[in-house]
Amino acid sequence: MSNSLHSFLGGTPGRVFVKILIISLLVGIVMNLFGWTFTSLIEQLVIYFEDLWDAGLITFVNIAHLIATGAVIVVPIFFFLRIFRKR
Repeated sequence: MSNSLHSFLGGTPGRVFVKILIISLLVGIVMNLFGWTFTSLIEQLVIYFEDLWDAGLITFVNIAHLIATGAVIVVPIFFFLRIFRKR
């Protein structure tokens, strides 16, 4: 069990804990320098996904509009070529 935990964590539990503690401290310092907080990051993440959702829906509407516009030209040509093709 110890070997599987060691391979899963990438080191001994104590050593991994110290690494995570040091990295968390450094990230906390950087976040503090930029004035970021945990709640502001979560709020911005939520806003990002809401904007992405809205932009995605607009993109699908635009794609549907482009397909319909192209179909006005392509479908009659397709039928014309099928009807008058050489046999």
